[in-house]
Amino acid sequence: MRDACSLPVTAAAALMPDAHVGYGLPIGGVLATHNAVIPYAVGVDIACRVMLTVFDLDASRIPGMRDKLKKILESETLFGVGKEWRPADRPDHAVMDEDWSITPVTAALKDLAHRQLGTSGSGNHFVEWGEFQLNEPTAACKPGNYLAVVSHSGSRGPGAKVCAHYSKCAEELHPELDKSLRHLAWLSMDADQGAGEEYFAAMELMGRFASANHHIIHAKIARALNQKVALQIENHHNFAWKETHNGREVIVHRKGATPAAAGQLGYIPGSMTAPGYLVAGKGEPASLNSASHGAGRLMSRSAARRSLTRSDMRRAASEAGVEVLSAGIDESPHVYKDIEQVLEAQSDLVRRLGRFTPRIVKMAPDGERAED
Repeated sequence: MRDACSLPVTAAAALMPDAHVGYGLPIGGVLATHNAVIPYAVGVDIACRVMLTVFDLDASRIPGMRDKLKKILESETLFGVGKEWRPADRPDHAVMDEDWSITPVTAALKDLAHRQLGTSGSGNHFVEWGEFQLNEPTAACKPGNYLAVVSHSGSRGPGAKVCAHYSKCAEELHPELDKSLRHLAWLSMDADQGAGEEYFAAMELMGRFASANHHIIHAKIARALNQKVALQIENHHNFAWKETHNGREVIVHRKGATPAAAGQLGYIPGSMTAPGYLVAGKGEPASLNSASHGAGRLMSRSAARRSLTRSDMRRAASEAGVEVLSAGIDESPHVYKDIEQVLEAQSDLVRRLGRFTPRIVKMAPDGERAED
């Protein structure tokens, strides 16, 4: 984070309580820049995001519906590195009718995007059923205990390719940077230089593509469940936004951080056994209107694979009353910080409105390379 703060384009920075080491900017890092965008401060999985759908069905029904809920997760989701739908199974969405020729990079990615539309990838990406306790009324939903589903994933292969291309462009434009700063190379947003605006347009398209992925997953699940949706919340947490802070327009990069402007709703997950929270932002200027995007890792993936077993993961899940349909050992609950401590550490950033408790979890099978 100190390296990012040393850049000549940096205006302000903040580090969230779930922070841990990442490529370029740390996960949980928030960076505001003057007239510049940094592809690796957004990250490889552009527009990685979460979506919460609450159904108008009491959570007490979950035990009697477990077989149906498991079948829905198995039939309506697709996980794994490079996974694509067969042509006959590809869903449709308006995002594929957009102009993908806005950049040469996105033009070449349209077919891949269509093949991966509505899929979830690997790593820490998940789709899970659980109990949602809403403590405060919203415009669409009264307090109570509901059946809900949460998904976490991003822009899949297309987003990774956009990041790789424009990060390379940025590095080539800044040969003066020390090796330690190479992955923090930036692109100017000046119109006459082109690259920054081009990346930003590609990034925003990846954001709409990632959102479409979640909407397709949740629509398929809602259709299979045949229940009315009571509440739906979604937010990016790997993205860059044009915002005004201290009276000046800046580019705010949130790499593993949830937007938390005053009153803004967001969702912060825990782990496969720990609760997630529906929150409302408090608009704290010192955090650049941001909060954590999850609990944050305590243990690297390689360390988890060395020190944990599938039995460890199954035992932890069983003790928490969670059924894991598939997941990698490196996503075991043991590798994450305590979400309660993380939320307490940012009580000045967000207010908790509701709590989601996982009950049935699906992730990519063990052994898959992480795409997150």
